Amino acid sequence: MAVTKNPQWRLAARPSGNPSKSDFQWVETDLAPLQAGQILVRNLWLSLDPANRVWMNDADSYMPKLNLGEVMRGSTLGVVEESRNRGFKAGDQVAGLLGWQKFAVSDGRGVNRLPSLPIPLEAQFGLLGHIGFTAYFGMLDIGKPQAGETLVVTAAAGAVGSLAAQIGKISGCRVVGIAGSDEKCRWLTDELGIDAAINYKTEKVSAALDRHCPHGIDIGFENVGGPIFEAILGRINLRARIALCGMIAGYTASRPVPGPPNLFMLITKRARIEGFLVLDYVNRFHEATAKLLEWHLAGKLKYRLDVVEGLENAPEALNKLFTGANTGKLVVKF
Repeated sequence: MAVTKNPQWRLAARPSGNPSKSDFQWVETDLAPLQAGQILVRNLWLSLDPANRVWMNDADSYMPKLNLGEVMRGSTLGVVEESRNRGFKAGDQVAGLLGWQKFAVSDGRGVNRLPSLPIPLEAQFGLLGHIGFTAYFGMLDIGKPQAGETLVVTAAAGAVGSLAAQIGKISGCRVVGIAGSDEKCRWLTDELGIDAAINYKTEKVSAALDRHCPHGIDIGFENVGGPIFEAILGRINLRARIALCGMIAGYTASRPVPGPPNLFMLITKRARIEGFLVLDYVNRFHEATAKLLEWHLAGKLKYRLDVVEGLENAPEALNKLFTGANTGKLVVKF
C-alpha cells in the first residue's frame, strides 16, 4: 500500500460557546496494511454541519457523544483506493460518516456506494444526501404543503433551508425566507425565486412577517429557534404545520435557551409541530433521490456550495455556520 500517513483532526476539548481551533488536535497517523474485509477510502469532500457542534458536547444526542481523542465525526464523499471487501472495488465512489481525515479504513458497514448520476460528486452534499433528503421529507411529509399556502423558512440561505424553500415553491406555496444579510436575501429572491426574504439583522422580524404574510402562516420550516421562532408561532393559521429541523440558536449557548413563551398558539390554532431526523426515512431515500434529481435537471431546484479549501482549515470553517457567514452548503474540499 503506497499510502502510509493519514492526517486527521481529533477532538481535544469540549468547547464552550463557538468551537475554536484549540478544541481540535491535528494528528498524522500511520496506516497499517488492510485486513480481510476492509477498504481504504480517500476522502475528497467533507460536510460541515451544525450537528458537528452537538457531537462535541459531553452528552449523547441522537448519536453517541464523541470521546476526547477520537477522530472528529463528519460525513464525507470519497473514492475507494484499495479493497479487500467483496462489496467494493478500487475506484468506487462512496459516502459515509468517515470523519475529519484524509483516509479512512472501514469494514464497509455504513459506507454507501454511490450510483452513477448526471451530477458532480459534490452534489451528493449540496442537492442529495442528508441535506437534500432532510429538506425533502421535512417539507413534504411534515409540512404537507398545499398550493396557495404560506410557508416561512428560517436559515433560508443555508443548505437545507434553501432547498426547503424551493420545494415549497414547487408545491405552489407563497414562500418567505429569513436570512442574515441583504446578499443572502437577494440570492433567495433573485436566483431561487422565492416570494420575499427578511434580513433578521436589519429588520424587525415580527413587522416584516406581518407585511409579507398578510394571511398568516400555514407552514414553518424551522432551523433556528429563539425569538424568530416565537414571531412565527404568533402568526400561525388554523391547522398549521411546523417541521422542526434544527435549533441552531441554542447549539453554542452556555445555558439552555428559553423556549418560545407562546406555545399556547399550538392549542388555539390546533397546529402541529414535529421534530424529525433524516435517518427516519432511510427506506425512502431512493424516492427522494429520484425526485430531487428530476427537479434539479428541470431547472426547478438549485443548490450552492460554500467551499473551503483544505482539511487543515476545517476547524475555523465550522464557525461559519454559527456566525451566519456561509451561503448554501458548507463543505471542505480535500
